[in-house]
Amino acid sequence: MTTPWVHAVLRHHRWVAGAGVAAWAVLAAGDVWGVGSAGAAVWLLLLPMGGLWGVWLRWQRERVVREAPLPQRLQRKLREAYPHLGAKDTALVERGLRQYFWACLRSQRRHVAMPSQAVDAMWHEFILHTQAYRDWCALALGRFLHHTPAEALGPRAHSNDGLRRAWYWACRDEAIDPRTPTRLPLLFALDAKLAIPHGFVYQPDCSRHGHPDHASGSATAHCGTHFSDSAYSGDADGFGGSGPTDRHGGGDGGDSGDGGGDGGGGD
Repeated sequence: MTTPWVHAVLRHHRWVAGAGVAAWAVLAAGDVWGVGSAGAAVWLLLLPMGGLWGVWLRWQRERVVREAPLPQRLQRKLREAYPHLGAKDTALVERGLRQYFWACLRSQRRHVAMPSQAVDAMWHEFILHTQAYRDWCALALGRFLHHTPAEALGPRAHSNDGLRRAWYWACRDEAIDPRTPTRLPLLFALDAKLAIPHGFVYQPDCSRHGHPDHASGSATAHCGTHFSDSAYSGDADGFGGSGPTDRHGGGDGGDSGDGGGDGGGGD
């Protein structure tokens, strides 16, 4: 896990970045005033360091999202809300919540919608413990992430783009092609897998699995392939602006197993 000094940098990254910019400005001004080649060399060195700083910062935040402990009571509270869930089930939901936070981190402050009622319930419980949630957000995301209710594709372009970002990054997390998925990423599979009442049911590709209205119970099955369908408003071609506009696929190696993610949720 991260060390105390890394925690401090993550919490106060704006101050650290500001100090770096100030140092760069001083050296730039000094070079203009004739400080000499030494000052110019240091000034030029700071330019690539700014890019490395951004890469390092995101890498550390991703580690926090993957590894930082969440309050144990979140799983207990989820079992109270859904008594049919066991300990392994709630642990799976926590992995889904981490996948959602990772999608928020990778989306660079753009809206990411919540596609799972089970994960939404755990997220809401986390937010109720305000200080713990605020501290965790500061380390993992560098900002406070406000709650948005779970939703499915519909008439609102803003919501659809948020769902497309969640879909794109959840697929990226598990090396799934977001345009032609053969399985679901965990975040989109949980509600059906755990039989969550009024949950959102997804199929990877409804053309392979029957009519889109076919699902267990009375729930409507939503299709993974619909996220790249321009029939739904919003940025279908670019997945809400989260990925490249490669029309031939997601550019992520296709469905080659679990990749670096938390494992698929199954179909």
